[in-house]
Amino acid sequence: MSETQDITFHSMGSDIRILIDQPLLPGAPSPAFAGARERSYVEDFGERLSRFRTQSELSALNRDPRTRVAASPLLLVALRAGLWAAEISGGLVDPTLTGALESAGYESSLDGTPPASLEQALLAAPARRPARPRPGRPWRRISVDDRNAIVCRPVGLRFDTGGTGKGLCADSVAHRLGAYTRFVVDCGGDLAIGGVGAQLEPYEIEVEHPLTGESIRSVRVAAGGVATSGLNVRLWRNQDGTYAHHLLDPASGLPAWTGLIGVTALAPSALEAETLSKMALLLGPLGARGVLKRYGGLVVHDDGDVEEIGLLENPLGLLQHRGEAA
Repeated sequence: MSETQDITFHSMGSDIRILIDQPLLPGAPSPAFAGARERSYVEDFGERLSRFRTQSELSALNRDPRTRVAASPLLLVALRAGLWAAEISGGLVDPTLTGALESAGYESSLDGTPPASLEQALLAAPARRPARPRPGRPWRRISVDDRNAIVCRPVGLRFDTGGTGKGLCADSVAHRLGAYTRFVVDCGGDLAIGGVGAQLEPYEIEVEHPLTGESIRSVRVAAGGVATSGLNVRLWRNQDGTYAHHLLDPASGLPAWTGLIGVTALAPSALEAETLSKMALLLGPLGARGVLKRYGGLVVHDDGDVEEIGLLENPLGLLQHRGEAA
């Protein structure tokens, strides 16, 4: 019998972990073979969609002087995922904030750079307030023509796959692992979980406190997505002494300080969990409760207090059913 495969590596500026249990059918590739295959898939995904790589497909699209640009199936799917996240979040998870991210100090990858002190950043941060969408919602001016493999958008309107790319990648790998009894795909905190074996033996997902790094909750999940968004990972100090992070208020183009420093969300997919976690963090405590109550989640306030919202468990893999019935 094949042994369970547990591989970790670094890609997309994040730590990636993939756990693969036994195959469902005799003759299926071993978990070790599947692990190597999916590692190659993730690395290729990251290289082709990174805004930090000048030769990536995303960078080529962003600098193209035409309004109609041919795109690969992967890029088309990534664009659709970002536009979907923008739509369901009402424009809070905005994929067209590339210029604002660069102005905030996120021009190049922060991979390998230790984050600034979150405690010091909170002391220096401005008054807390919920984020708001950009007037005019410019992301709605981007359209994807799958039939002709064309992206249409105004010249100069740049796209950033950002966190939605990691959620999409986790879901894609999970789909490719459907022939295995039990699996987890963790793309930098965006997790896709599944397999018939996980119904009998759910995974225990640990949630870390963004201030202390200690585990604050273990969540049992058999299927679906789990995602955590926080201010502690990509946080830096500018030359003028101000602190900034990558979660922007679309209306102002500045880092959002909303009263929350971390959010964990459950959902039917990693992409949706990623979107809900960011949306909740950007809305602040009051708005987060409404966002997370459907599937369950957890928020960490500026003062470190932890608040659980809804049913923060999915031990029976019921998220998909609950989502369809709601």
